[in-house]
Amino acid sequence: MAIRLPTLPADPLAPFPPAESALRAPAGLLAVGGDLSPARLLQAYRHGIFPWYEDGQPILWWTPDPRLVFRSDGVRLSSRFRRSLRHSSWVVRADTGFEAVIDACAHLPRRGQHGSWITGEMRAAYCELHRRGHAHSIEVFDDARLVGGLYGVACGRMFFAESMFSARSGGSKVALAALGRCLHAWGWPLIDAQIESPHLLSLGAEAWARARFLRRVADLVAMPEAPGPWTRRFAELPAAALAR
Repeated sequence: MAIRLPTLPADPLAPFPPAESALRAPAGLLAVGGDLSPARLLQAYRHGIFPWYEDGQPILWWTPDPRLVFRSDGVRLSSRFRRSLRHSSWVVRADTGFEAVIDACAHLPRRGQHGSWITGEMRAAYCELHRRGHAHSIEVFDDARLVGGLYGVACGRMFFAESMFSARSGGSKVALAALGRCLHAWGWPLIDAQIESPHLLSLGAEAWARARFLRRVADLVAMPEAPGPWTRRFAELPAAALAR
């Protein structure tokens, strides 16, 4: 049986279909079409929706149930890993290398994955969001070398993580833990992690029912936070500080 999905209209501010209408298989698939304009993307994230598709496919929009979430004070690093950080020279910064982070997320090989969902169109869209102060990157450096990082979208006091990478073992864990520490200090309680995976669960992520997630998102995205770079606000965090 062919799957029939709502097609988004040309107006980027047009409402998305209700989350409850998303398919059960593929789980969370909500709509097709539209574009990746800043207005459309921000409209999507404010309603707990994100694009995910591959080259050759139309733009597909998703709202999974359950939804994977980190509490910003709940990112969990193992005791062994924390011990390894005590003498680390790595430092963590924000918004000093967004394009390098998104390119690393797109091109680093991953076990069991062929190609990347971060198409050229997706890259351009998130780089534009970054230029407008809505998308942010967290970067982990060993001297001048980028060894890990992540990027995502901020709306109000909600951070929607998109992808992360490690060029050295533990690089993405350090980026995630540093992000959680700073967001918690700023009063941002949650990080969206989208889809459940054993790796993210091992780091402290929780699976929430979609309805619960969307209620919380509605509150957080309504909180006033001005867009703009995080470089000064985040400052520079030594990775060794995450050992405590």
